[in-house]
Amino acid sequence: MDFRVSVPKIRIVPSQETRLRTLTHGADHAEAFAKSARIRLEPLLQTLYSLRTRIATGAVSLLAIWLFAHVMFGSNGMVVYRSKRTEYQQLQKEIRGLQQNNAQFSSQIDQLKTDPKRIEKEAREQFHYARPGEVIYVSPAPPAPQRPATRTASK
Repeated sequence: MDFRVSVPKIRIVPSQETRLRTLTHGADHAEAFAKSARIRLEPLLQTLYSLRTRIATGAVSLLAIWLFAHVMFGSNGMVVYRSKRTEYQQLQKEIRGLQQNNAQFSSQIDQLKTDPKRIEKEAREQFHYARPGEVIYVSPAPPAPQRPATRTASK
């Protein structure tokens, strides 16, 4: 077993003079580092300052080019917009055509329900009905064209 007693270390606080001296000594080192860094960076900063208008013009030009490319070819750009617009116009034409067909079919249905002349016409055409004393002539269907025995004509 260990019976040693540990005594906490006593810390002696330095005087104000000593603290001020260490602070000023550190400040001297920081000033020297800042001065050497400034001397090294001074030519670079001078050239950047002299070229500031060119750098700004180049940055604005790059921004304008990127913005143009994004507006034209982005996910919601003009190219996509135009293709969607032509697709929309084609669908509108198709809808108008289907509505016209629907209106024609509706009028045909109404005529077949109410107009006796229309009913008689459809019965005569589709079912080959005739009134008493009438004769119906039906022409035969044209023969299907036959293919040649050899393939020389199709070359």
